[in-house]
Amino acid sequence: MTPTRRQMLAGTGLAALGGALPSCSWAESPAAAAPNLFVGTGGHGHTFPGASMPFGMVQLSPDTNTVGWDASSGYHQSDRSIMGFSHTHLSGTGVGDMLDVLVVPATGPLKLVPGPVENPDAGYRQRYSDEHAEPGYYRVRLENGVAAELTVTERTGLHRYLFPKGPGHILIDLAHIQQDKPDEPTRIDEASLAIDADGTLTGSRRVFRWAAGRRIHFAMMLSRKPTSILFFGDNDAPAPAGAKGVTGNHLKVALVFDDAGTAPIQIKTGISAIDVKGARDALAEAPGWGFDRARRHAARGWSKMLDGVKVSGGTADQRAIMASALYHCFIGPTLFTDRDGRAMGLDQQVHQLPEGERANSAYSCWDTYRALHPLLTLVQPEQAGLFVRDLIRQTAESPSGPPVWPLQGFETGCMIGTHSVSILAEAQAKGIRADYAAAWPAIRLRAFDPTSKGSDATLGRDYYQNLGYIPADKVWESVSRTQEYSHDDWAMAHIADAIGAKDDATALRKRSLNYRNVIDPSIGFARPKFADGSWWTPYDPIQLGHMPKPWWRDYTEANGWQATFLTQHDIYGLIGLFGGDQGFEAKLDALFTAPSTLPANAPPDIAGMVGQYVHGNEPDQHAPYLYAYCGAPHKTQAMVRRLLTEQYHAAPDGMAGNDDCGQMSAWFVLSALGFYPVDPVSTVYVFGSPLFDEADVKVGDGKRLRIRATGNGPASPYVQSVRWNGRPWTKNWITHAELIKGGTLEFAMGPQPSQFGTARQDRPPSFGQAPA
Repeated sequence: MTPTRRQMLAGTGLAALGGALPSCSWAESPAAAAPNLFVGTGGHGHTFPGASMPFGMVQLSPDTNTVGWDASSGYHQSDRSIMGFSHTHLSGTGVGDMLDVLVVPATGPLKLVPGPVENPDAGYRQRYSDEHAEPGYYRVRLENGVAAELTVTERTGLHRYLFPKGPGHILIDLAHIQQDKPDEPTRIDEASLAIDADGTLTGSRRVFRWAAGRRIHFAMMLSRKPTSILFFGDNDAPAPAGAKGVTGNHLKVALVFDDAGTAPIQIKTGISAIDVKGARDALAEAPGWGFDRARRHAARGWSKMLDGVKVSGGTADQRAIMASALYHCFIGPTLFTDRDGRAMGLDQQVHQLPEGERANSAYSCWDTYRALHPLLTLVQPEQAGLFVRDLIRQTAESPSGPPVWPLQGFETGCMIGTHSVSILAEAQAKGIRADYAAAWPAIRLRAFDPTSKGSDATLGRDYYQNLGYIPADKVWESVSRTQEYSHDDWAMAHIADAIGAKDDATALRKRSLNYRNVIDPSIGFARPKFADGSWWTPYDPIQLGHMPKPWWRDYTEANGWQATFLTQHDIYGLIGLFGGDQGFEAKLDALFTAPSTLPANAPPDIAGMVGQYVHGNEPDQHAPYLYAYCGAPHKTQAMVRRLLTEQYHAAPDGMAGNDDCGQMSAWFVLSALGFYPVDPVSTVYVFGSPLFDEADVKVGDGKRLRIRATGNGPASPYVQSVRWNGRPWTKNWITHAELIKGGTLEFAMGPQPSQFGTARQDRPPSFGQAPA
């Protein structure tokens, strides 16, 4: 059984180094703020503060811990000691992996184990101070006196270490790995380390973690030749004197410098998932020893990306949150292509990509189809196109069909549904060019053949097709599966229509209404239903399932309250199940005002609660916008503004839950601009309450979207009227096609609710139809 992710549980010298570098444009513009890379590094945000390029392969960052849920990114600010600096990290996920090629700069006796967080002195851990992070650059001063700096190219990590006077050493710990428990068994094999004739240190390992069996290869060069090199094999057994390498499972190598403090020691490390050659090739991105040159290049790359969305108004903290959120939206999906165009496919074969194309990893589809990918189609359409074409290739290559949660060439099958089809359908509907027909055979197999090979993410497809729902006494998380498979049917129907498979489209569109079969109108909740057609009794919407064991939960990271509003594509059908607008509005009111109580077996993801609404997790993040469909858009406006100001902070614990590869951040960015894609496939954005007075957004092809909110302020969250390019706009929504034309979207704001958007003809369409 594949589990869901929650079941796997400036010092003076440093300041001088950075002071001569040019400032970036976000610091120069009065309409922009510097991102705070520490947002999400505390609490349960699971982000990291280290250096990366936008969507790059290397994420060079400090690791403070490798054990437990809050070590998913390798860093948590509360740990207060650093193990070292590794080259790959996941951003905001609920499961840990990566942390490849740990580099530990040290002085004093050689220590080969990090020691526990509780006792840094027991190993090579170091307390730290003067920590600083900005896009593409990180620095810190370790307790042992080493001043550490990090920057990156796309495929190469660059280190610069200034040691105190005297000897020192640099440990490369290839046994460093994410763990659920400190004493769990070995999860690495086929590891090797070798020093080549030209002084390049190379290595490889295979890791059995989340992406079980993934491989990483590296090539490392140093600016200074070490005095000696000491290899260590399994159980930290020293290799013979003069050894040029070592093989095994848990390997390490120490690079010893008798005079470490005489000059800075620079390191550059290229990585590849294919072979050592690919890692060596990556080093060409960082010629010579130009650390500052690489840092400037990284800063320019980030400046260009972040300058695509500028805002003014709000508070200084809100502008910093906006910049930080945008930054986190551009970390991934991460590059997974070597410089020569080779990439590892989900079929575990090496593929040569067409020129100009890129393969990527860490598609957190269950999370990011909701807001991150819609945001990218708006502000980074070229990058969105690269992702779409990559997902089409991965769909065709994968033995499991449309990707669920692909990571480093493996389908993890994490979470439920195959929401990559929603990403593809949305892109097609928005005019992003790609060969969607190439993905259709694998998508159709998943849609209509319940016996086809898949993952636990698609369990219960036979019941879903034959009964119209998944029975709670047959398959775990049955209610959420029924609902989310319905959304996937809606997305697949769109793709089928687009490629001319009209009969398939009709069948899928009809089947996308299966979600109705797990909503009991008599009590107004999404409710577990058994194979004989009976409902779970006595029903309690606070509970996660009808059995005590967690793998028989009936909802995915949710309970009955949140799952009741999970539907995104048939809102008027959902409203009908509650007797119409008034009944549905009352049910939404109840969601946001119910006591925020949870059962003892609730996962930690259910966080950031307002009543029984959960902002810290994804299933009902669109729910605040549903008021717009039942004629009460002012309640959407008030709740969205409340969430923007209460659920996000410019602090390490500034996220209500895991950032989940940018989804939490993307919700903020879009909502702060004033709109949100309740159903991404529809290409419709529903208006909310813009947070800032002005926004300037690049939307591709040299066009700009300007958003103004006149009369805006903390006490004025309500939309009074809207104008689009100077003309009155009565609809409470707008299409993607309109926004990408560029122009000016102007909101008039006020302290009291208005009648804007309440007329039936002005409400958003759903299921491809206007409100009845």
